[in-house]
Amino acid sequence: MKKIFVFTVFVLGNFYINAQKPRARDIGIPFDGKPGKFNAITDVKGVEVGFSTIISGTGKNIRGKGPVRTGVTAILPRGKNNNPVYGNWYALNGNGEMTGTTWITESGFLEGPIMITNTNSVGAVRDAVLKWYVKNKWYKEDFWYTYPVVAETYDGFLNDIYGFHVKEENAWEALDSAKSGLVKEGNVGGGTGMMCLGFKGGTGTASRVIKIKDSTYTIGVLVQSNFGSKNNFTIAGVPVGRELKDTMNYEFKAPPSYQPGDGSIIVVLATDAPLLPHQLKRMAARIALGVGKVGGRGENGSGDIFIAFSTANPTAFQREDFTKVDALPNDMINPLFNGTVQAVEEAIINAMVAAETMEGINGNKAYGLPHKLVIDVLKKYNRVK
Repeated sequence: MKKIFVFTVFVLGNFYINAQKPRARDIGIPFDGKPGKFNAITDVKGVEVGFSTIISGTGKNIRGKGPVRTGVTAILPRGKNNNPVYGNWYALNGNGEMTGTTWITESGFLEGPIMITNTNSVGAVRDAVLKWYVKNKWYKEDFWYTYPVVAETYDGFLNDIYGFHVKEENAWEALDSAKSGLVKEGNVGGGTGMMCLGFKGGTGTASRVIKIKDSTYTIGVLVQSNFGSKNNFTIAGVPVGRELKDTMNYEFKAPPSYQPGDGSIIVVLATDAPLLPHQLKRMAARIALGVGKVGGRGENGSGDIFIAFSTANPTAFQREDFTKVDALPNDMINPLFNGTVQAVEEAIINAMVAAETMEGINGNKAYGLPHKLVIDVLKKYNRVK
């Protein structure tokens, strides 16, 4: 039976809320591995995701007025419960920002949500998270300190990035709207104005279910995808970018310093496998292999920064008492490495499949991935029938 997809867009002021769109598997792209129920980071129990998407204006850029193509994404490891999780991070190439990582390295814990936005809004979102903590009594004691985790990618080719349009209320909307279940993809949240591998990029997610002996674990990833050269773009081992090199290329005037591949990708990995911080560092490092499978090379002008956390061991964080934790032996971790690479690859392609053509400032345009042409290329290389 032929699948029929219906899309509904609700517009609330400057906030656009998109219904679930077709995903890479829906249009016939093959992937290895078994996904979870939602094929999303929210397949890891307790993880919640929320967005604030800001789209307004067209035409010539007027700084401070727009056009605006940006937003905020929030990932809450245990929902709206303050219970730190083991975490760690890794940078493939550090031309980017993720705040709060120094203490994660030192302590081994991620103590709050992970936020993703555009490059120039990191400070505004960080401050908003602190105020959100106060508003929601995140910390019960009177004296506390915390280092919010806020990551970024650059959307200045489509968005009035020096207009500073992300405000406190946008960060709060992303946090307050966070929920489990299906996750929107494409031009949403922090991924709204992003471009990837020669086409429109944005937000994507995927998951893998892994069996290790008698236990079943889930890995979920969420990407904000804004990286890579079209020449390197690969799907299922097929050089799709080269085949489509003369198709739907970006329309913008690049500065002299711009090189193909400049951009960034932020990847958030969640798992319920009982991993310790040093093992989560290893998981975060394997994210780079998934990025590489689709064409990322960690270019000089790219901020490729990854963070991983485990929702296992809910009593691990203690201030005064000893505690006992479960830990997966290193000799059993390979299936999780493999699942990480698979989920990252699919999440990036999901972001591109869902992303729609977007015109931003000064008529700059990034085209959505042409689904039919991609499948035609995969057929040419006998990857699909």
